[in-house]
Amino acid sequence: MPVMHFHVRWPDQSETRCYSPSLVVQDFLTPGQAYPLPDFLGRTREALGIASERVRAKFGFACSQAMDQLAEIEQIATRFTGQPDAQVTVVAFD
Repeated sequence: MPVMHFHVRWPDQSETRCYSPSLVVQDFLTPGQAYPLPDFLGRTREALGIASERVRAKFGFACSQAMDQLAEIEQIATRFTGQPDAQVTVVAFD
């Protein structure tokens, strides 16, 4: 299964390199695109959930690393939940 990483820039200009066990993230996020925080969270939840299920279908178990990555994303996002205009920019894929 092809692994990929996606880099995001948070509203405070910090950046995070995120893991996905599948290229499916490319169907949900676009490099250079800024997403309102709730939209970004919804997209990453769906993408990483699908990616984890693809691992389950192939290997018989879900991808705990994808779920750990989602938990990290959600934890970072809590810093910005009080900002109604908070946006997350997808910087790049690698």
